[in-house]
Amino acid sequence: MSGKKSSIASAKPGARVAVVIPVYNHAATITDVVHQTKELGYPVFVVDDGSTDDTPQKIKEILGIHVITHKANKGKGAAILSGFAAACRVADWVITIDADGQHYPQDARKLVDSLPDGARTLVVGKRLYAAGEHVPWTSRFGRKFSNFWVWASGGPVLSDSQSGMRIYPLPEAMNLGVKARRFQFEVEILVKAKRKGIPVTEVPVRVNYRPGGARVSHFRPFVDFLRNSFTFSRLIFARIFTRR
Repeated sequence: MSGKKSSIASAKPGARVAVVIPVYNHAATITDVVHQTKELGYPVFVVDDGSTDDTPQKIKEILGIHVITHKANKGKGAAILSGFAAACRVADWVITIDADGQHYPQDARKLVDSLPDGARTLVVGKRLYAAGEHVPWTSRFGRKFSNFWVWASGGPVLSDSQSGMRIYPLPEAMNLGVKARRFQFEVEILVKAKRKGIPVTEVPVRVNYRPGGARVSHFRPFVDFLRNSFTFSRLIFARIFTRR
């Protein structure tokens, strides 16, 4: 890790919070995302998941953050878990924020403020689309597809099970036995949390899908559809035959 250690701040008294930003080839957006995230006042852990563009250099130029590097691309889930492992030394809660610029980092305070006293809750930032906003069809379809199968797999009923802005309780989130290591990590962990009795709630957050912007998505409709289908099939099989 690099960078100096930042002080732990919190919008909720007593909550030790850190932020994890998984990044893979987001050189155009990572600097702005990290600088806006730093304004929250929490320790920031940036996990470079084997980027092959200028992302590593961009990250090195940012002071006051912790950097974790995967030499090869392992997947978003693997990056999040690496961030959890590092952040658990200083925090009991981890906010995740995507590196592609679709989130407004300041909205993370809404997630922190929503935490109920004394409860270990996983909170998902429900993305609200503005009227007439350009939203990729893959995002609209993927959200509905994922919402249904998360529920069918024994997970919570959500309106945005694919949102990357979340707050996770640590160490609980690290010990759920999630097997997926790519995008599917984020849906599997919702199912596993529900099965383990961890409440899962949603809080509205904004989303930036401005056309012509710098946002880059690594979502591949066909490949990720197959991976999602395999993950949900595995979860449903476990629900029916092993009760896990």
